[in-house]
Amino acid sequence: MTLDKVCKMLKQIELPLAYNHFKSEQKPPYLVYMISETESFAADNKVYHKEDRFAIELYTAKKDALLETRLEVLLEDHEVYYEKYEAYIDTEKMYQIRYEI
Repeated sequence: MTLDKVCKMLKQIELPLAYNHFKSEQKPPYLVYMISETESFAADNKVYHKEDRFAIELYTAKKDALLETRLEVLLEDHEVYYEKYEAYIDTEKMYQIRYEI
C-alpha cells in the first residue's frame, strides 16, 4: 500500500487527519498516520524492492469502541492486515489506539 492510498482510505472516516502531526492543537477524536518503517530487499549494495509499513493512530478523549470498529471495518474492507495497540496518555488525557499496517 502506498502513502497516498493510506491517506485516501483514512479520509473516508471523516475525522481530522494529518501525516505525522498537526500544526496546531486538535480536539479529539482525530487521526494521524505515518510511515513507521521500510522493509527492503537488497543485494550487492542495491535495493531491489522496498515496502513501507504504516502506523495509524486514533486519538480520543474517552474510549470509543464504535469509532475503533468503524476504522477496523474500513481496514478490513480494504483487505488491510493490522495489529492493534492501545495506550492512555495521562499527560494529554487521551487514548491512543495504534494500528500497525
